Amino acid sequence: MEEIKDNGKYLPIGSVVLLQGGTKRVMITGFCSIPKGENKIYDYTGCMYPEGILSSSSSFLFNHEQIDKIFFIGYKDEEETTFKEKLKDMINKIDSVSSDTKQEVETLN
Repeated sequence: MEEIKDNGKYLPIGSVVLLQGGTKRVMITGFCSIPKGENKIYDYTGCMYPEGILSSSSSFLFNHEQIDKIFFIGYKDEEETTFKEKLKDMINKIDSVSSDTKQEVETLN
């Protein structure tokens, strides 16, 4: 688990992980997905490794806390670092708006 903390919340695209309770490895293919009809943001989009995306229904969503082990960390460069900073800023803004909205609703009740 220490490896996960050292690499921050968002691992690079192409990272290969094992989820808690899982037996099959997963490759990270995207970030911050919101499924239709839900009001929840998942940290990652992934696909089975080594099979990859075989169809539109072969992708799934999971959160960073569900990662049990990291097998491979994807490619990192300046562009990835810049993207990750923007991603974290966007998530902080969304969390801030969500917190403000929640407080407003609680105040009304």
